[in-house]
Amino acid sequence: MTWTQVYDPMGSIALSTVFAALPVVVMLVLLAFFRVAAHWAAIAALVVAVVCASFVFGMPGGMAVRAAGLGILSGLFPIGWIVLNIIFLYRLTVANGSFTTLQQAIAGVTPDRRLQLLLIAFAFGAFFEGAAGFGTPVAVTAAILIGLGFSPLAASGLSLIANTAPVAFGALGSPVIALSSVTGIDLNLLSAMSATGENFISRPETTAANRMPVPVIDRMLKA
Repeated sequence: MTWTQVYDPMGSIALSTVFAALPVVVMLVLLAFFRVAAHWAAIAALVVAVVCASFVFGMPGGMAVRAAGLGILSGLFPIGWIVLNIIFLYRLTVANGSFTTLQQAIAGVTPDRRLQLLLIAFAFGAFFEGAAGFGTPVAVTAAILIGLGFSPLAASGLSLIANTAPVAFGALGSPVIALSSVTGIDLNLLSAMSATGENFISRPETTAANRMPVPVIDRMLKA
């Protein structure tokens, strides 16, 4: 059965956008304001998404359920499997002391917090993004920065800024592979173009950090 999506089922771009964004809004509101457990918030968002797809966008009910099932499987295996392995590796290094050794080694390279930030958040974070993605680089690099004396707020904020650069090749290139499968554009061509763009934005002086007021960055580094 073939179904063609209607992008403006309500006859109003604004109203149709509200319904399209409703599942994400429901999940974020449940997480942020009602402190609902992540898995329950995700299930609620899934139900809202299926209802909106069926009753607002006119997607056949059976197809909506099958699409939801495909999304669950795609999240569990390609994404969940990658994240599970990288978290296992992280916990293993913490348990056997290698993580502490890594912190001490990086701290021994330079006491300059700016260079520590570049080595950990930008360089090491890019490695983690390519190996796992899905937020793990921020979690791991922020933990290292906190261990080196950065405040939790500065560590998480600066790690998030650094992680804007390598996301195109995150999770073993999943974004580029997905884009190629959807658009039909050659994967090698997309990879080359992404690398060209990353060559510019991955440099620290051209990232969002450079557009922040210098006193703000200084306060974050000294926090």
